Amino acid sequence: MRRTMITALVACGCLLTTTLPAQATTTTTATAAAAAAKDPVRALKGKLAPGRGVRFTETTTLSGEEKVRLQSRKGTFQFNAKGVAASDITAIAKSRPKERTISIGNVSYISGGMREERLPAGKSWLKGKGLPGGGSGFYGQVINPVEPKTLAALVKKGRLRGSTLTGTITFKELEKVSRWFDASIPLRMHNDTKVSYTLTLTSAGLVSRVRSSYAATGVFDTSAFDGKTITIDSRFTGWGAKVSVKAPNPASVTVDTED
Repeated sequence: MRRTMITALVACGCLLTTTLPAQATTTTTATAAAAAAKDPVRALKGKLAPGRGVRFTETTTLSGEEKVRLQSRKGTFQFNAKGVAASDITAIAKSRPKERTISIGNVSYISGGMREERLPAGKSWLKGKGLPGGGSGFYGQVINPVEPKTLAALVKKGRLRGSTLTGTITFKELEKVSRWFDASIPLRMHNDTKVSYTLTLTSAGLVSRVRSSYAATGVFDTSAFDGKTITIDSRFTGWGAKVSVKAPNPASVTVDTED
């Protein structure tokens, strides 16, 4: 049909050959954008580059007979070609001091929070491994959409309708694909706990919001949490923006805490 139309236009002397490249480019761009919107993993990989990143804000609530805000967080993820290279996260909760966690590779630096009063004099950062979310990770978002393997698992198990992806995944299944999950919640009471998730995508296929919820007893095995649900609502902005996460001044860092 298209070939017939072009032939007819040539015959009539109406074909403007200079417009074809622009039209082709527009069509190709539109096709690529549409493909990315249907494939959030592809859209994510297109943004993963050193020195780039994404910012987020987050709220965690505990619901039962009443709804209580446990904490709020904001932070930045810095990318590498595979996902998260570094992060800088600040958490605020009513029950403990403000906490900031800087993670670069497998090394984390935690300031404030539950360890604030145990740091040696003159030191404000505790250096360790394996806790990119710091102490606030136990109440933080269990789903990290910056990890391609994690996002692929969510797409596989979920259902995509328009710009919304919904589904359920267990703690055990998350542990297999997500370094973020395993490091943020290293101690769990029930690996079979199911996480319900809803991801909202932009027109480009990037994740703009993650809302997840699970039974609180999945992490905290106490009768005080019986019948209660933890819900985490995270918003992501500035995909691909320039970011730089740096380690704290070595003079302010310790690897030990006071007894």
